[in-house]
Amino acid sequence: MPERYLLDFEEPMRRIRHQIREMEDWSDRDPEYTKNEIKRLEDQEKRLSDEIYSNLTSWQRVQIARHPQRPHTLDYIKKMTTDFIELHGDRKTGDDPAMVAGFAKIGDIPVAVIGQQKGHDNESRIKRNFGMPNPEGYRKALRIMKLAEKFSRPVLSFVDTPGAFPGIEAEEHGQGEAIARNLMEMSMLQTPIIVTIIGEGGSGGALGIGVGDKIVMLENSWYSVIAPESCAMILMRSTEKKDKLTESLKLTAQDLKKLGLIDNIIKEPVGGAHNDPDLVAKRLKADILKILPELMKTSGTNLVKQRIHKFKAMGRWSE
Repeated sequence: MPERYLLDFEEPMRRIRHQIREMEDWSDRDPEYTKNEIKRLEDQEKRLSDEIYSNLTSWQRVQIARHPQRPHTLDYIKKMTTDFIELHGDRKTGDDPAMVAGFAKIGDIPVAVIGQQKGHDNESRIKRNFGMPNPEGYRKALRIMKLAEKFSRPVLSFVDTPGAFPGIEAEEHGQGEAIARNLMEMSMLQTPIIVTIIGEGGSGGALGIGVGDKIVMLENSWYSVIAPESCAMILMRSTEKKDKLTESLKLTAQDLKKLGLIDNIIKEPVGGAHNDPDLVAKRLKADILKILPELMKTSGTNLVKQRIHKFKAMGRWSE
């Protein structure tokens, strides 16, 4: 397993780990002293880690959501489902590797699965366009969702994108229309939809597969109309104050739960989902299997009514 990548705010832990590696080089000279010193440093690292992660800022959670070793859609599909069959193409223009879609089983329940995929190394990130879908990706996702409706299968949507791809070709192929159509079609889809934000949930790129009966977020994910850096550039012509603006955007799972915009939060291990992907997948799977049976008992017509009511209620305010 590769050595864990540390974020900027984890710098104190980096120094301790460097000391541990230095002590390990002394193990042959004084094994007993080295063993005790390493134990002391490891205890210090744990205390420091607990302190850092019990007081995370919104910007630090954004950094964790972008961690290069964080699990992505295909990782959760592999760990949570069986019999996954990936389908390709939008039947109009082509395929989009930034969006994965297909059918699988979660427990004994056949489901459709869709989600953005970022990749884990430079080659796969370039292939997946860093998780930023083109219109073909959204049309492919919609094609699979319509098939799910036809065969009465629930839809599991995994959101993890900084936003839809903003390139000229994407706009020429109808990026805005593709996302808008998904919003309309998902609101009217007569089969259960559970949406999980597993990392980044940026703007319309996330909302394009984000309309559901239940919205779940991992503890260190974020979901917002705009990324902090983009917001800072628009409002202040600089990204220097992005950390302060992140607090104002109220984009964390904790903020959105308080505002009533999401339903559940899945707790992550200390340090983030990348520290124990199997545990996070287990917790998420248990949550989905708890939610699904009740949704599957509801008629398609009532699902649509409840879903529309859920989203129409967002943004209402009374004093």
